[in-house]
Amino acid sequence: MKLKQCPDFELPEEHKLMQKTVREFAKTEIMPFATADERARKVQRETISKMGELGFLGCPIPEEYGGNGMGFLAHVIVSEEIARASCSLGVTLNTQTMGTSRTILEFCTEEQKAKYIPKLVAAEWLGCFAISEPDAGNDVAAMTTTATKHNDYYFINGTKTWISFAQVADVGVVFAYTDPKLGHHGMSAFIIEMDCPGISFSADQEKLGWRSAPTAEIYFENTKISANNLLGKSGQGFEIMMRCLDNIRLTAAARAVGNSQALIDESVKYATQRQQFGQRIGQFQMVQEVVARMVVDTEAARLLTYRSANQCDKGIFNNTLEISMAKYYASEAASRIADDAFKITGAYGCSGQHPIGRLLRDAKMHQILDGSSNIHKMIIGADALGFRRANR
Repeated sequence: MKLKQCPDFELPEEHKLMQKTVREFAKTEIMPFATADERARKVQRETISKMGELGFLGCPIPEEYGGNGMGFLAHVIVSEEIARASCSLGVTLNTQTMGTSRTILEFCTEEQKAKYIPKLVAAEWLGCFAISEPDAGNDVAAMTTTATKHNDYYFINGTKTWISFAQVADVGVVFAYTDPKLGHHGMSAFIIEMDCPGISFSADQEKLGWRSAPTAEIYFENTKISANNLLGKSGQGFEIMMRCLDNIRLTAAARAVGNSQALIDESVKYATQRQQFGQRIGQFQMVQEVVARMVVDTEAARLLTYRSANQCDKGIFNNTLEISMAKYYASEAASRIADDAFKITGAYGCSGQHPIGRLLRDAKMHQILDGSSNIHKMIIGADALGFRRANR
């Protein structure tokens, strides 16, 4: 009997090269300043521009629109390595790539693609995507923002909240109801340049983690936009949103993996240097047991994330279930690993000068944002029980 060949889990050489390039960039351009920038809530605009110049923001974007066409696996590798240095900058891989550029690529006209994607990929323009509202978080269909058409224009009214990069963005993908009577079938998506009259912002919303990723509410008051700013077709907004959410959740899973790896890095560094009772604390079996769990959890999360990205590269885009598994597991793993890293580093982890505190705060964010862990458990559980198939 001829045995089937086992899949090769080694990264392709071009992906290894990309990984090495991003890792070196993060080590020299991000890590030395990450803790201070988080404390100051500084937006690293120059660093984002460098990321654009190096092609980090264009992996799932074809070359004709300024990307490098390396695909989804390359994108999650970049996301992981950037988040390993700074989860705040890791958010950029969603605001510039998945939430905006990739959404525009999949649903827009050629004219819209040519106008917006190259600028976003090069970080010439900053982007944002606006879904959440004060009373519409995971229940996205509960949004109340409306887009009323009059002749060749739409008038947008409503409030979006917890929107990353809102107050510094040049362009945003915004979701609103064009016909509320139709429920989610009456939802549409728009590309909006954020300096339009009728758009205003709250002050920066304080967060537990990701403090260098600015976040604000967006207020639309009779914001007049051309009908040409419609993204896709009228009433197609929910479909577009579901694709957008899958893409950003894939990035979020990779970001959690990077966060977990950073926590391991710091824990190992400390455990191999700190002396107690005449030996390095890493020589105690209890510490080894904790580190072993951290490593295995991270590797499992990484493989779930890479599998989902690989599916996308094969053209399998109805993989909501696999992406939900990756996002859920990676988020929960990051939180567990953060707790363990905090225990390993002890009093030093409590110090504001030590990166563990920042990494722990960042880790807790994954469980809530880009689809809470409970939402993903509902998706996975309902699919397993046969109540609602995730991949349709």
